[in-house]
Amino acid sequence: MRTNTRPAVLARGTGTSETEVHEAGAFETTAWPAEPEDGDKANIPRRTTDQLRIAIVHYWLISEAGGENVIKALLALYPHADVFTLIYDEQVARRVIGERRLVGSYLQRVPFARKMHRKLLLLMPNALENLDLSGYDLIISSESGPAKGILPPLSATHVCYCHSPMRYIWDQFWEYRRDAGFLARTMVSASVARLRQWDQASASRVDAFVANSSHVATRIARYYRRDAKVIHPPVETDSFAISDEVEDYYVITGRHVSYKRIDVAIRACQQLGRRLLITGQGPDTEMLKRLAGPGIEFLGHCSFAELKRVVARARAFLMPGEEDFGIAPVEAMASGRPVIALGRGGALDTVVDGHNGVLFTEASIEGLVEAIQRFERLEHIFDPQAIRAHAESFSRTRFAETFAAFVEDTLESSRHRMLSLDEAARSAIPKSSYVGAT
Repeated sequence: MRTNTRPAVLARGTGTSETEVHEAGAFETTAWPAEPEDGDKANIPRRTTDQLRIAIVHYWLISEAGGENVIKALLALYPHADVFTLIYDEQVARRVIGERRLVGSYLQRVPFARKMHRKLLLLMPNALENLDLSGYDLIISSESGPAKGILPPLSATHVCYCHSPMRYIWDQFWEYRRDAGFLARTMVSASVARLRQWDQASASRVDAFVANSSHVATRIARYYRRDAKVIHPPVETDSFAISDEVEDYYVITGRHVSYKRIDVAIRACQQLGRRLLITGQGPDTEMLKRLAGPGIEFLGHCSFAELKRVVARARAFLMPGEEDFGIAPVEAMASGRPVIALGRGGALDTVVDGHNGVLFTEASIEGLVEAIQRFERLEHIFDPQAIRAHAESFSRTRFAETFAAFVEDTLESSRHRMLSLDEAARSAIPKSSYVGAT
């Protein structure tokens, strides 16, 4: 071994931050073989994820839904990870992440930030870029609201689990704009071009994308020009069971927001004279109640035990809106119940027409009416055990195995990239610069 002077190159896993390297100067003195033999390339050692410093970045921790379930599953895989987020509610955050280290952005100090977090969208890019992730080896961002726009250290590997590119600036922009108030509509319209530019630029900070459905992978390719590995989110299939009793009603669950098209389900069931049970709440609840007539029952927020009972005894689960993935329909399948779904988005990954449900193509009341009628003609062919077996392919165990393997492959690819950078640095130094060279 000889002592040589070379450009500073961050070695993966050293814990050295970019700032520390910068302060050390442009060149450093280190020991490495000046002319390595074949097969003796510089060794950046392979390490297990237990040996890495890991950060998980989630957009916000304000409520518990599908995105937060993914965070729980990621923390089960990487229990020593630290968690970063834009804004959080302390009680919600502790239910999701336990006592792990939690770092919020400066937006956490804005008065009423938890209640008005969506109105702070224009500040979020800067807030993300001010999160200090120095010294982390592996960063996993959870993107639906902005999260991937952090500034990862040069030596870090950044994997983005994308629930969806931000709907409100891309494919659902006009719907969100239409529903927004005058002030919000004016602000978003004036700034959306800049937000889109930032969103696309921040995609270059990601080493590997994971999409929660084929539908989302297509949108990642369209908006970011990047490939994505499809790994469906974890569903707690073991928490659901087939009921011995099925009652004469349909069910729809989840938050009452416009894109779920609960209004279509209400009108279709009223037109057919079918009973419909609706769980959950949301900004559209009062409007939906005014729309509803006899046979439409709002159950509000249900306990988990009550939710499982209601879903397991339904004739079928209704999904009249387009979802990025759709966890609730898979929970219904885990209960052995068929799903009647609009044949778009995540439903195309989960519902097999004639096997575990019925798909329809026309996003309208008439389209859902025809789908329900078709389901009732075929109802006798659906096997609850086969439907549940299909749901098992979306289990938490399957997610953990697939995601962990993908991260290991990505880390290995990043290790080879760092080796290549190191070799490029070696080759850039003339032999005359070697200490003791003749």
